[in-house]
Amino acid sequence: MTIELKRDLGLWSAIAIVVGTVIGSGIFLVPKAMIQRVGSPEMVFVVWILGGALSLFGALSYAELAAAMPEAGGEYVFLREAYGPMWSFLYGWTQLWVAKSGSIATLATAFFYYFANFFPELEKILFVIPLPLGAGGGPLEIRYGQLLSMVLILFLGWVNYYGVKLGGSVQVATTAVKVGLILCIIGLGLTAKQADFANFRTSIPAAGGIASFFAAMVAALWAYDGWNNVSMVSSEIKNPKRNLPLALIWGTVAVIAIYLSANMAYFYVLKSSEVASSDRVAAEMMRRILGAPGAAAVSIAAMISIFAALNGSILSGSRVPYAMARDRYLFASLASVTPAYHTPGNSITVLSVWSAILVLSGRYEQLFTYVIFASWILYGMTTAAVIVLRRTRPDMHRPYRTLGYPFVPVLFVGASLCLVFSTLLDSPRESLMGLGIILLGLPFYFHWKSRRA
Repeated sequence: MTIELKRDLGLWSAIAIVVGTVIGSGIFLVPKAMIQRVGSPEMVFVVWILGGALSLFGALSYAELAAAMPEAGGEYVFLREAYGPMWSFLYGWTQLWVAKSGSIATLATAFFYYFANFFPELEKILFVIPLPLGAGGGPLEIRYGQLLSMVLILFLGWVNYYGVKLGGSVQVATTAVKVGLILCIIGLGLTAKQADFANFRTSIPAAGGIASFFAAMVAALWAYDGWNNVSMVSSEIKNPKRNLPLALIWGTVAVIAIYLSANMAYFYVLKSSEVASSDRVAAEMMRRILGAPGAAAVSIAAMISIFAALNGSILSGSRVPYAMARDRYLFASLASVTPAYHTPGNSITVLSVWSAILVLSGRYEQLFTYVIFASWILYGMTTAAVIVLRRTRPDMHRPYRTLGYPFVPVLFVGASLCLVFSTLLDSPRESLMGLGIILLGLPFYFHWKSRRA
């Protein structure tokens, strides 16, 4: 008898995957980069609103696809049905080796950086590998905190191995605590005696122009990234035709509201120049209000936030190699489901171990930067799949239809093209190398295709 994944995730678990995976470290870090690009709080809010609207347009489009095709792998399935197996393979290849694994490694290392505020010895060098693998071609330095990051990844991989229900429960609990703490930080900022409306009228010198605006938009979209992850666990959502659209749409709306409120608090307490010079703007705001204990509280909130995002990334991302293996485009063992726990155990293990190795390498952030360009090509193609499938599969059962069709998906695709073009002009080397990483998957696709034949 074939063992299948179980639909053990309810609506709240699905919403927690959206909210918990999106809100990681970006809410604490991104405002600095944004105001340095656009110069004023007003323009920062414009970028946040437009980035949120763009993410919501994507969620509205993905909701139709997810409800119609509630299978493990999410975008992998949508791309396969709209464009064929080659594009779905390249998406899965990117997710497994660079995008999702690099994101997990980045989150785990951010957790270590915040944890080091309490235990500075974590930043000490454990040993040095005398090979040109480090920054700038120098020797590779391994720090104690990197080992902590690896243990954290492997621990959450272990948690998700023992049942999607357990992983979902951890996601709900940590997301609830995270949102509660962030709302407390926002509340303290909006009611602080140090706050001043005049801060909203401050500004700093900035290059301005279209290029700077899109650079700020890229930063905002990095903070919004992850709203699509719940579609990867579609085969484990209860009543997916109803719960997937609800989770995608309302989860994204909740994130937009939290981000706008947080930035309102930041700029209410801090001047533009202070935001632009602060690596950890939330900590700086809380230090202004409560002193050192306030900054420490933000570090705790950030660690809980990152923990939830990390769990959600492992929970969702592991379903992509599982879906590839089910289609026989990857090793058959990755398609196996554990009899006792009904989880893709081997797929979870491979993703967790590879992500931990990327932490050790110290090169994951560069890899992740390279792939942003190509990832947005795939995001745009996935959203365009709504239009493609409406034409090629008009008989497909669609429990939910995209609100504002065809304008919503068309606007998302158009904005994706603008972002891709702007990123290519702003960072041509990284963009082309990212595209190269994607195309590197082509020989492997043809290898697996020949094996299937």
